Amino acid sequence: MTSLHGINIAAELAQVQTYWTPRVVGRVNDQYVKVAKLLGELVWHAHDAEDEMFLVVSGRLRIQLPDDQEVVLEPGQFYVVPRGVQHNPIADEVVEIVLIETVTTAHTGDVIVDGTVPVDEQLGSFR
Repeated sequence: MTSLHGINIAAELAQVQTYWTPRVVGRVNDQYVKVAKLLGELVWHAHDAEDEMFLVVSGRLRIQLPDDQEVVLEPGQFYVVPRGVQHNPIADEVVEIVLIETVTTAHTGDVIVDGTVPVDEQLGSFR
């Protein structure tokens, strides 16, 4: 008999060792559920074909948007960045998040930087 269990988000986040490196912990249809720890600034980028959801577990996340707009998220809050919208996540302190992204979503869209993590590396042991 297969053992059924829930996913413990805190335990999954405890396994994340590198900032800005999402880790896939689940899949719902064509969406990955990912956890990540953030500190500092990522890069301005967009996902032309996919929306991206940021849910803050701990810390405070700022998401810069075009025209000097900014979304500020506290623990328990989420925001969906619509497809095609340039954005730049910033964590002035350590932030733990859950991301929900289509399985085809590239980490930093069409912008490649040293910290870009390909989806196959985000999968880790989740296959």
